[in-house]
Amino acid sequence: MKTLNHMRLQFDARPENESFARIAVSAFAVPMNPTMDVLSDVRTAVSEAVTNAIVHAYREQGGVITLEAALREDGMLLLDIADQGCGIADIEQAMQPFFTTQPEKERSGMGFAVMQSFMDDVRVRSALGQGTTVHLEKRVRALPETAPDVPVM
Repeated sequence: MKTLNHMRLQFDARPENESFARIAVSAFAVPMNPTMDVLSDVRTAVSEAVTNAIVHAYREQGGVITLEAALREDGMLLLDIADQGCGIADIEQAMQPFFTTQPEKERSGMGFAVMQSFMDDVRVRSALGQGTTVHLEKRVRALPETAPDVPVM
């Protein structure tokens, strides 16, 4: 599928940059004319992924987050949010609702569940000591309707 546009941003893993990431992705998706609901879904998922990197990957000690986005001609928005943090030991366990590595800080453990509920696809790659990439996909523009096949008489 042909890519219509692509961007790559790197920013410090600081709480104040979570809103920057949401705004950047929103602005990037606007040419596809998404609904406000779709933009809200994307912003929420990006917020969760970036917050996970800040809080869990870097343990709020700082680092760099890379955000890549692509718009495809089929109306799909593809996002990769990557860190070079501590990595995830058990991805399947980490993606379970209410699982958190920091229960003492009253974390809800709902980050991946929220991403899954708002996006069409969520995939996670991780290696201990090397970091994590969260891949998100969302249809931001409907496919054009095709005319039904009408038999010729």
